[in-house]
Amino acid sequence: MSFVWLLFMSFLMLLMTGVPVAYCLGISSAIYFLVTGMPLNTMAQRFFAGLDSFTLLCVPGFILAGNLMNAGGITTRIIGFCNKMVGHIRGGLGLANIVASMIFAGISGTAVADAASLGGILIPAMKKEGYEADFSVGITAASSCIGPIIPPSLPMIMAATLTGLSVSKMFIAGIFPGLLMGFGMMGISYYISCKRSHPKNEKRATVKEVLMSGRDAFWALLMTFIILVGITGGIVTPTEASIIAVIYALWVGFFVYKELTIKALPRIVKESIITTASIMVLVGCANIFAYIMSKEQIPQMVAKGMLDITNNRFMILLLINVLLLFVGCFMETIAALLILFPVLLQVVTSVGVHPIHFGIIMVLNLVLGLTTPPVGVCLFVTSSIGKISLAHASKGVAPFLLINLSVLLLITYVPPLTLGLVRLFFGTI
Repeated sequence: MSFVWLLFMSFLMLLMTGVPVAYCLGISSAIYFLVTGMPLNTMAQRFFAGLDSFTLLCVPGFILAGNLMNAGGITTRIIGFCNKMVGHIRGGLGLANIVASMIFAGISGTAVADAASLGGILIPAMKKEGYEADFSVGITAASSCIGPIIPPSLPMIMAATLTGLSVSKMFIAGIFPGLLMGFGMMGISYYISCKRSHPKNEKRATVKEVLMSGRDAFWALLMTFIILVGITGGIVTPTEASIIAVIYALWVGFFVYKELTIKALPRIVKESIITTASIMVLVGCANIFAYIMSKEQIPQMVAKGMLDITNNRFMILLLINVLLLFVGCFMETIAALLILFPVLLQVVTSVGVHPIHFGIIMVLNLVLGLTTPPVGVCLFVTSSIGKISLAHASKGVAPFLLINLSVLLLITYVPPLTLGLVRLFFGTI
């Protein structure tokens, strides 16, 4: 008798009671092992097998590099540079918010880091300038979703590691979708700002002022360039790139901006260790869960079930999009990715969807869940900074969420938007 139903029932019950996802995966897997009489040492083996990956070593590196750059004064310089470029336009601070997120995406690789770092500065500044609180919170939460799309991206690294896909190709495939999201949100922001008569800088920055501000932000842009060119050019692995990023961040923080202090290092390292540990526990427990699903042939059953409904590629992708948008409302991005990506990849490849293309679709889908209640982490972070209710924050994020959903549909049904750059860089996919 199969006890797989017990695995899913215990997982859902724990999830609904507010238990962290990593523990939900681990406890439900342990229950399955105990009921079926499987040896518990297999559970331990599968946990550590999930972490036994050279690529995953880049996770602590990128997290530490992002924290070092943030503490080293890079955030304020990025915002200042963006404001000099677009501050003279109606609603310029809103546009600067989005542009800053696009630049910061090349450093942090996570949406929550983007929302917390930029939001802590920009939301109070926007409110002080006369922007509505819900607009300030909404635009910051929505623009933070660009973080995991423009490389480097921790969710993409996870997806590639899970399935053996190329991290470099995933990174390149995410560039154009990230830019589409940014420019789309800038368009709706400008429209709303004109309609509500949002403020703008009285004086347009001179070319000299823009260049001076750009010089300060140059080091952030250079870091992104080093990471992207190093990985995609085959010069370094993602793990090696993350170590270079840490050394670079230390050099910039101590000797260029001179805002990083020895005294701050223990706190930064501690925060990075906590974040890394939480991700690694999640990866290990998800690997146990995935092992059980593989043993019970759940991926094959899901694939057969969906293909019994339809074998039309466009309908399959629509059904998966709806499913992922729903899952994203209730589950953290990396957790959902670890559980569902290998399963759904079998379905889409059977109808001719390229794995790299689907990887971008899935990451974008789940990232949008960070701005939707009830478990929209970025929405919680920004609404807390803006001191408004979740209901007001949801109202503010709605127009930007609609734009991002439009980009998702475009990416889903126009594969060249993701695969075009990959073919250009690598010649083949």
